[in-house]
Formats: sequence, structure tokens, C-alpha cells
Amino acid sequence: MYELKVLTGFSSAHYLRNFKGKCESLHGHNWRVEIWVAALELDETGLVIDFSIIKSLANEIMDQIDHKCLNDLSPFKEKNPTSENIAYYIYEHMKKKLNDNRIKVTHVGVWESDTSCAFYQPNNTAPWTENKT
Repeated sequence: MYELKVLTGFSSAHYLRNFKGKCESLHGHNWRVEIWVAALELDETGLVIDFSIIKSLANEIMDQIDHKCLNDLSPFKEKNPTSENIAYYIYEHMKKKLNDNRIKVTHVGVWESDTSCAFYQPNNTAPWTENKT
């Protein structure tokens, strides 16, 4: 299997509802995002996919959340805009834009600081998942 990783990011504010601590107050982050894409085979050029295509699709998603208060956006009006939920949001949007018969988005990581991140990976691609057939 071949795997690619693209790094991107966005800046936004958020607050965590029902959280007993500092993060319950409005605050901001310069989020770093990792998007992992995989394919079993390369295309006729010898690529999984051109990095610029992944970056362009990722930028479309980042534009929707950049310089916003995430709590004001529909996906996060009910769900807290945690790193975990943001990773899931980005994964789901990238999957719709990119997945096909050959290429799959495998996981997305969201860093809210240099030392703290969350990754989302669907169950069926987790290495510890048994394939029950």
C-alpha cells in the first residue's frame, strides 16, 4: 500500500460546552491538519494522486472553517468543536471529495497545539480491527 500525507491548517475560535475548565471560555487556535490518503496501486504516471489535488480539496474545506467561531457553524451547534470532532468533520468532507475505487482517505489528524492532537480513522481501516467475513 502507498500512503501520502498532506499538511494544511486553519485558524479559528471555539469553546467547549459543558466543560469544566479554561476551554469553556472562547479561545482560538492555529490548527494544523494532517490528511492521509492511500492506494494499493499507483496510476499510470506512478502516483497515488498529485499532491496539489489533495491540497486543493483540503483548502476548500479549510476555507469553510478558517477565521470562524466553530460553535457558530452548523456541524458544531450541537456537537462540541473538539479536536476529535473537527478531525471527523474534515475526514467526512475529504472522503466525499476524494474517495474512489483506487484512492481512500485513511485518517485525519488535527493539532490544536504543538503537543496535542486527535486523529480520526474509521473502524474499518484501523490496524487493530479484525476483518470478519
